[in-house]
Amino acid sequence: MVDEPYMFNLESTKYPSLKLDGKSHWFENQMGPKSVITRPSGGQRLPGNGFYEITGLAWCGAGAIRRVEVSTDGGHTWKDAKLHDPIERKAHTRFSIPWTWNGEETFLQSRCTDDQGVVQPTLEEVAKVWGTDVEYFRKITLTLANFNAIQPWKLSGDGSVRNALY
Repeated sequence: MVDEPYMFNLESTKYPSLKLDGKSHWFENQMGPKSVITRPSGGQRLPGNGFYEITGLAWCGAGAIRRVEVSTDGGHTWKDAKLHDPIERKAHTRFSIPWTWNGEETFLQSRCTDDQGVVQPTLEEVAKVWGTDVEYFRKITLTLANFNAIQPWKLSGDGSVRNALY
């Protein structure tokens, strides 16, 4: 028992994320709006051009998901996806959207908006908030539990899908 706030060992050694400028960022525990396409996604292969249903998950540590948009052209245009029940606060929300692939290389990505109106950020927007550059995240993202930048997938002409963020 203590009579004032203090930093426990894990709070001072495990939770901070070190930035390129040598400064650290503490207490990054509340997840911002995050969505990710789960089909098609990294390591999967589409057998050929034609009709597909793009599916994924969206979630947020502050509230409920109210909207998910999907881009099949690298973020140039966005279309609203269907949200599937149940839609609850601080829980995964499944989404889907029909899509016809023409067999050409493209980039797939999703972005979500929560019930507070907060939109899932781009990698560039996250870097700006953190006071760093995009390359920093390409080096350390796998260790960030609540990294919520938009996740693009590169769909090659042969149907293979890979992570386009790294």
